[in-house]
Amino acid sequence: MAHPRGIGLALGGGVARGLAHIGVMKVLQRNNITPSIIAGTSIGAVVGGAYLAGKLDALEDWARGLTRMNILSYMDFRVRGSSMIGGTRLKKLLEENFKDIMIEDLPHPFIGLATDLGTGHEVWLRKGRLVDAMFASFALPGIFPPVQLNDRLLVDGALVNPVPVAPTLSLGARMTIAVDLNADMVGKATQADRNGYNNVMGFDLYRNEHMPKEMQKEMRPSLARKLFRREDNNPSLFGVMFSALGIMNDRITRSRLAGDPPDIHIKPNIGHIGMMEFEKGEELIAIGEEAAEKALPAIIDAMNVFLPHDKQK
Repeated sequence: MAHPRGIGLALGGGVARGLAHIGVMKVLQRNNITPSIIAGTSIGAVVGGAYLAGKLDALEDWARGLTRMNILSYMDFRVRGSSMIGGTRLKKLLEENFKDIMIEDLPHPFIGLATDLGTGHEVWLRKGRLVDAMFASFALPGIFPPVQLNDRLLVDGALVNPVPVAPTLSLGARMTIAVDLNADMVGKATQADRNGYNNVMGFDLYRNEHMPKEMQKEMRPSLARKLFRREDNNPSLFGVMFSALGIMNDRITRSRLAGDPPDIHIKPNIGHIGMMEFEKGEELIAIGEEAAEKALPAIIDAMNVFLPHDKQK
């Protein structure tokens, strides 16, 4: 579109850590700071899309109510195919809330970031169903199945652009805010839990004390137990995978942001929280709010410089 843009907001990937984006958005809302363009990668696409669709409050309520039991109930494990989790239950959850919403009908431009599995190209999803863009953007390779969309096989956009500042600039943003969820991950990923084991990125989803005995019996021989439960001094398989993903995302983000530095770089202090610890929604939202409040004076100063006459366009 040809008319001038104002604030471009880039919401980075980070799986459960992305719930911190909700806190950031709440602070922007409270201070009447309206992004003109939103680009989101992975969980950033979900939160950004929910915000533009007017469903941020519903997403917040859902996030605050999550437990380990809830998380496991959304995971349809399988031993065949291209992924460990079928994704049908999560897709159904998104469909229930966003199925009739088209990206073109959102009040401001939205871009969901995905990666073309065949070519490795960065894909900007700017048209079509919002739920399809969300699902493609967080389709972690090997975890969730690739998404067939627009004659492409798409996976998580974090593989190529974890914090998508460039798309907002391409659409004409005159000021950019980036929310980076992996900035403080390296060096803080390993912590000791109460049992004395090393917990990689706080990730050990399968814990007996959080499950009723019926579910423990059901899952004992299952794939889920093997994937999620750490043994002795070793992290779980998923713990290793997500830790590696976080390291990779941090390195790619540094490179991409060096080429397209944002005017405001918000870095929530969430290095102690694992990428699958969705049950820490309350804490993550609060940390996001704290980080945004801390950045607020710099945001207002930047708006006075870049958008002196039309701060909310």
